[in-house]
Amino acid sequence: MYRKRNVVERCFNRFKRWRDLATRYAKHASLYRASLVLIAAVIWLP
Repeated sequence: MYRKRNVVERCFNRFKRWRDLATRYAKHASLYRASLVLIAAVIWLP
């Protein structure tokens, strides 16, 4: 259980590097989700 929680917490820490996602500049849910998907792709592809 702890191992899975650790993976999720590290993932959120990676997302916090992107300031616009952390502060939620996108006011619409669709724009927020699109930026989340894009940032996740940038993080996990390399």
